[in-house]
Amino acid sequence: MDWLYNLFFGSGIAHSVLILSSVITIGVLLGKIKFRGISLGATWILFVGIAASHFGMTLDPKTLHFIKEFGLILFVFSIGLQVGPSFFSSLKQGGITLVTLASAVVLIGVLITYGIHLATDTPLSTMVGILSGAVTNTPGLGAAQQAYSDATGVEDTSIAMAYAVTYPLGVLGLIIAIIVMRYALRVNFTKEDEGLHQLNNENKFATKFSMEVTNSMIEGQSVGHIRELINRQFVISRIARKDDSIIIADADSIMHIGDRLLIVCSAEDREAIVTFIGREIDMAEKEWRAFDSQLVSRRIVITRSKINGKRFSDLRLRTKYGINITRVNRAGVDLIPYQGMELQLGDKVMVVGTEKAVEQVASLLGNSLKKLHEPHILTIFLGIALGVLLGSVPLLNVPQPVKLGLAGGPLIVAILIGRFGTHMHLITYTTMSANLMLREVGISLFLAAVGLGAGDGFIDTVMNGGYVWIGYGALITVVPVIIVGVFARLVTKMNFYTLMGMLSGSMTDPIALSFSNSTAGNDMPSVSYATVYPVVMFLRVLTAQMLVLFAL
Repeated sequence: MDWLYNLFFGSGIAHSVLILSSVITIGVLLGKIKFRGISLGATWILFVGIAASHFGMTLDPKTLHFIKEFGLILFVFSIGLQVGPSFFSSLKQGGITLVTLASAVVLIGVLITYGIHLATDTPLSTMVGILSGAVTNTPGLGAAQQAYSDATGVEDTSIAMAYAVTYPLGVLGLIIAIIVMRYALRVNFTKEDEGLHQLNNENKFATKFSMEVTNSMIEGQSVGHIRELINRQFVISRIARKDDSIIIADADSIMHIGDRLLIVCSAEDREAIVTFIGREIDMAEKEWRAFDSQLVSRRIVITRSKINGKRFSDLRLRTKYGINITRVNRAGVDLIPYQGMELQLGDKVMVVGTEKAVEQVASLLGNSLKKLHEPHILTIFLGIALGVLLGSVPLLNVPQPVKLGLAGGPLIVAILIGRFGTHMHLITYTTMSANLMLREVGISLFLAAVGLGAGDGFIDTVMNGGYVWIGYGALITVVPVIIVGVFARLVTKMNFYTLMGMLSGSMTDPIALSFSNSTAGNDMPSVSYATVYPVVMFLRVLTAQMLVLFAL
């Protein structure tokens, strides 16, 4: 039976794969257990890894380090691709507030760390390890270790051990703090969903309505000229004349008093358009379809890779086929089309025209759902490579280079590719299931590696006084989160989904983000996480180095 013993407690590829897979399997099964509707989910993988390592089932340190970093890269890269299209708009919609609040979490945590050092005489270098573990920031740990080694010529093992001891509670503490705030602040997710829906309606997303032309100044004017006069972006899908004939509108279509219009525009432009043109009428789209049976409207999915990155002006669909595009649905949101809009694989466009014309447009754009399930791994691995390069670029020298690291670099590149990848004809579309699979595989590998790396000596350290470090770490984890979280909720009236992501990002904690995403059931936590993550990562690395150097 030596082969079985060596398989669990030996070394080699089979041993590594078996231990890693077993830890993840058991952790996932435990994550399905709920207590009063609450589950720690994937966090259980971390604790199973610690237990396995404590009983001697460990992996080679270099192998563990690779698995941990690669898993984290997969997790953050998939997040970046998903939130990229909405990231820059989020900066305009409260992004500065998010970054300011997240920075406050960092600052309060540093002040508490230094305060504990003064009150307890715990070496400041050890406190930096406690801080890095409490905020689950591995790059900060590495920067602190490097700064201490370069300044003194020796290693301080207490930094890494303090990190390992406080890391598990750092993960759990943030999740517990989020749960406590949810109930203490009486958060109702139904109301949060309503608030989120209202917020989306306030943005420049498409709304559709019917109206009648009553302004005499419009008589005989073209649609294009009226659009210039109003200086608002809108689409007139169809025009119904007084004689009940119906046409598909374009920029050259002439409008007359009494014409009925089917209009698509942003919610905030609706009042101005109605005021200028005439009056709103109660006429649903189904009445328009019944009004003229020759016209059909159909939602067509862009699945041809050649269309990726093309503009509507390049395709000239109206000129060639006599159709009109009234809406573009991207990532579940209806957008107003315009000539300069760049199309992406997976976009759904609403086409209005004759049956024959719509079929021709569908053939041009693809409209084959089967093609969307084909993987496009070139973008993923090209993005990861560029992200690693970016994360390795030194930004400051104080005295060691401050870098974005192997998480921050890929995240930023993924955001940029998700938003601008079509300019380089990169296919950035992945199905939601594929994206979630990539996320879950990444976070599972990361958690398992962290747990397996922290278990050796974990119990001994805790029993020999390290339990005090856990208490210090709990203060550093929970107090800043509670202070800033309550302030953000009560003063800035922040949506709780956004709040969870911001707090997870302020701690650079992918595990808490995974918990927040599963709790919210939407991508709002990921958006706010990605918004604050780059700045917070920079601050975490910088402050860790400064504290170590200040101690010397």
